[in-house]
Amino acid sequence: MTGEGNALRPEQVEAFKRDGYIVVEEAISRAQLAAARAQMDAWVALSRAHQAPFGEPTVDGKPRFDLAPEHCAETPALRRVNNPSDLSQAFEHIMRESRVADMVADLLGGTAKFHHCKINLKLPRTATEVAFHQDFGFTPHTNDDVVTALIMLDHMTEENGCLSVVPGSHKGPMHSLFDGEVFTGFVAEEVAAQAARAAVPVVGAAGGACLMHTCTLHGSKANASAAARGLYIAVYSAADAYPIAPNPMPNPNEGQMIRGQASRLARLEPLAVEIPQQPKRASFFAVQEEAGGG
Repeated sequence: MTGEGNALRPEQVEAFKRDGYIVVEEAISRAQLAAARAQMDAWVALSRAHQAPFGEPTVDGKPRFDLAPEHCAETPALRRVNNPSDLSQAFEHIMRESRVADMVADLLGGTAKFHHCKINLKLPRTATEVAFHQDFGFTPHTNDDVVTALIMLDHMTEENGCLSVVPGSHKGPMHSLFDGEVFTGFVAEEVAAQAARAAVPVVGAAGGACLMHTCTLHGSKANASAAARGLYIAVYSAADAYPIAPNPMPNPNEGQMIRGQASRLARLEPLAVEIPQQPKRASFFAVQEEAGGG
């Protein structure tokens, strides 16, 4: 483990509390970034031989690698790797040993408990979009001290489908991810329209990260550029935040303390949140697409 505490300046912690996110440079080392990108290149090359989601199943039996509908050998569209820390030392090392975990611990009272991780990848000129949503609707806990760390494996720009976030939305209501009885994975059309008007782009250089509160509204557009946009996304909670719904991406490392000490007590906050339906497909991209949101 790297050193705990003081990874973030006080003004960065205050900005996170105010806005629901912060962007930090050099969240991982050059060596960590190089190893992660080499692994990603190998997985993209592997995907060229497949026409459907593939790979060693995850704990719940889902394919490890998800492909966008437009995927083909000539122009691959690998878009999701589920829990890459299960497969790759490069990604496990980032999850455990990078500055990211130290910074998350600064935001969560000195603790960081691992929940799950994934890679969301937008290869050049691929159509994958992410409709506006709040992560807490997918992963509700006994309290909302949960941070999503989005680590930039490539430069993130508006042209290649960067993340867009709504500042301060973590203080607002929890929006339903249901349409009637159907779990869509995205907010209602009128909420999305308001979010789009208020959202700001999150751009940055490879190796940086966006640390985002679990209730912050966010989404992203398709990649219209010739440059890839990869995000390694690791989700951590405070020690006393316990899941109240099954993990959508269960894994052998779930619940491990990455920073700080475990808590026997679950801190309960008066939150009202719908219990999500777990996706049966390889990723939530397919859930949103089937419901018309991506």
